[in-house]
Amino acid sequence: MRPSHTFHVAARVPEKLEPLRELAYNLRWCWDHDTIELFRRIDPELWEESGHNPVRMLALVSQDQLNSCADDEGFMGHLNRVHSGLKEYTTSAERSKDAVETALPPLVAYFSAEFGITECLPLYAGGMGVLSGDYLKSSSDIGLRVVGMGILYRQGYLNQYLNPDGWQQEEYSDTDFYNAPVRLMRRDGHPVTVDIPHPAPPARAQIWCAQVGRVPLYLLDMNLPGNSEPARKVSERLYAQGGEMRMQQEILLGIGGVRALSALGINPVVYHMNEGHSAFLSLERVRTMMKEHALSFEEARVATIAGNVFTTHTPVPAGSDRFGTEIVEKYLGQYIQELGITTKDLMAMGKENAGDLNEHSPLCTTALAFRMAAYSFGVSRLHGGISRRIWKDVWPGVPEEEVPIAAVRNGVHIPSWVSNEMAQLFNRYLGPHWASRPSRPESWRRIDGIPDQELWETHERRRLRLITFVRRCLREQLKRHGRLAGEVDAADSTLDPNVLTVVFARRFAAYKRPYLLFQDVERLKRILNNPDRPAQIIFAGKAHPADQQAKELMKDIIHRMRDEQLRQRMIFLENYDMNAARYLIQGADVWLNTPRRPLEASGTSGVKAAANGVLHLSTLDGWWAEGYEPGIGWAIGRGEQYGDSTYQDAVEAQALYDILEREVIPLFYNRGGDGLPRQWIAMMKSSIRKICPAFSSARMVTEYEQEFYVPAAQRASVLHENEFERARRLAQWKDRVRLAWPQVAIKKVETTSLEGLQVESVFRVRVLVHLAGLTRDEASVVLYSGKLNSQTDIFNLRTVPLTPEKSGEKDEEWFAGEVNCDSSGRHGFSVGILPRHPDLSNPYEMNLILWG
Repeated sequence: MRPSHTFHVAARVPEKLEPLRELAYNLRWCWDHDTIELFRRIDPELWEESGHNPVRMLALVSQDQLNSCADDEGFMGHLNRVHSGLKEYTTSAERSKDAVETALPPLVAYFSAEFGITECLPLYAGGMGVLSGDYLKSSSDIGLRVVGMGILYRQGYLNQYLNPDGWQQEEYSDTDFYNAPVRLMRRDGHPVTVDIPHPAPPARAQIWCAQVGRVPLYLLDMNLPGNSEPARKVSERLYAQGGEMRMQQEILLGIGGVRALSALGINPVVYHMNEGHSAFLSLERVRTMMKEHALSFEEARVATIAGNVFTTHTPVPAGSDRFGTEIVEKYLGQYIQELGITTKDLMAMGKENAGDLNEHSPLCTTALAFRMAAYSFGVSRLHGGISRRIWKDVWPGVPEEEVPIAAVRNGVHIPSWVSNEMAQLFNRYLGPHWASRPSRPESWRRIDGIPDQELWETHERRRLRLITFVRRCLREQLKRHGRLAGEVDAADSTLDPNVLTVVFARRFAAYKRPYLLFQDVERLKRILNNPDRPAQIIFAGKAHPADQQAKELMKDIIHRMRDEQLRQRMIFLENYDMNAARYLIQGADVWLNTPRRPLEASGTSGVKAAANGVLHLSTLDGWWAEGYEPGIGWAIGRGEQYGDSTYQDAVEAQALYDILEREVIPLFYNRGGDGLPRQWIAMMKSSIRKICPAFSSARMVTEYEQEFYVPAAQRASVLHENEFERARRLAQWKDRVRLAWPQVAIKKVETTSLEGLQVESVFRVRVLVHLAGLTRDEASVVLYSGKLNSQTDIFNLRTVPLTPEKSGEKDEEWFAGEVNCDSSGRHGFSVGILPRHPDLSNPYEMNLILWG
């Protein structure tokens, strides 16, 4: 039965302890060890029971305990120190030296379907969510003016448990938001709500806020009494299955998110779409601008694109959402009318191939985001190249190397992932800048000054904590399965805290190849059970509920682990979440990753491990393709890509066994008279020194600001001046160019002699262009040159702009330029013409390119 009235009862905290509330509701505590220790000090067992949730903990703690803390001078001194630290952090107006120096940094709205900030807010599924959380934390640290926008899922992502046969089962538990570190946004005592496009009856969403240091994260919730039952379920689960539910969630995030910011009086200059789930925000920005400034659809589109930024994460086309015409019309039919366009127009904006004439092709939100953003980028150098290949048809005719998708390698928020013990070691020997300026190489240069024995003892304590945690989890798992007491007690001897420990922990998916270690089971047994140099492996990871192949892989691996010669050396840890991840990345010796190149977009769990001195062993994919160098970890292969996946698995499995047997294990057990693996420790130090600054999310956010946010803010400002005068002119110019373009032609291409050319030779190219009424300043004539491969395609493309030379007949212009022959071999060139305008976000924005 639903109640007729609701009310909330808060814990009665003594006045002296009121700062505890402020600390609990600012998520900075989740990366500040001193604050965590303060809450643990109240009641260590209750801290664990609350799920590391200080708000819930304060609701559960007894009045006697609170009164005792208020009378404890030591506790009060700790509380005042931590509270003063938070005040200083949140009120400081000074920007970090890692931030870009600008007169007025842009206010950025960062939209993401998931945010992994801490385990007591289960709003994340995996790596992309953790990246979003680390982005907010680093933005707060460096003082970037950011607001986050997401969805407050009542049940979040799945909780995983394994049945006795090893099959993944999913369960979902409701989150009590009134006992979580989020607050409902109110105005005049009432929740702030916004309308959400939805089939009748109308639907609304209310807005919650999680404060992440200096950055507010706003979260939308449709579980409201006034909404219909179907509407209330929209914010129930992260990545809910079914096309219609995904459409509704993306409408909530994109359209609802823009409306929520407006309702709160927040006016961002730049909107960052983290993956295509939030692509509909671009439409709402257009609709709002049309309504408020009397602009046409095209004028508003021009004005809003300038301030939109897009990150693509998926390395495969199947990772994007697609919606058919029927679903689009059902949920956006009335909305499309407000935009003044047709359903056909909107579907065309989301086509993956701009030349696709099929009216029934679905709307792909990734393609829509690409077309509605001034700047787009992937999450590693390799992934940027893959993205250009996958999405090149969004810009038909554009050479793949020129497709306007850049790359910024992902990073992690180092202070969030370094263990308390390691942080104390860093503080003692590196000083405070490792945490406040993690992207500066000089912050890590003193790493060699840490005594080997102290570093190794710290690492060994973390390995012991990992093994203890695994044993505790295994006991609970065996109890749930109804195992005999002897079997449950045997969990206490599972794994050995003194043995080389390898961890494979990530989302379970076939392309990540969790099975690679089992290609030669007999050899694996010999490696793990070497009497003098044993090893042990911990697996962890969740499969998507609909990924039956991944579930079968998981089950097969668990069955293999039950072999008598493997069961004491291998274990599968249930319910991989942020809490489990901390134990794993802080306590492992080796972090193993085996994706099939090039299907790992980034995969930065290994960076979190490296910050704790854990060495990385992986194929050269994702971040490791950029991060690897000899002496900081190990690479499986040299970046080869195979046509035969079975053969690839066999080759790379043998390479993995070889590395373990010949390099990893001997190095770990090669001890001096003092019992220290000196060479291993040296590699740990090199890994920390090289990886931490290069893959810090502070560096990542700074690059975002410098390369995308500031230019986007500047372009948007220019287009919005004088009642959008330049935006209106640009839209009119685009209409004129599109009308003239069918008559534009390259009439003639002339070159000086191409015979007998040698390295350092120069030849001249002249091109006669019919401009069909356009001026020479409105056309960009470009020569693309480079070496030819065996299929006579140009690769290693080089662009040579041609400049106007002289006028020909009516509407004809000559353009000319020189090509330098800087290498020998077979070369070729092609000439293209594109529209040119100073306010275009990139030369290919209009999807107009003509080849000669």
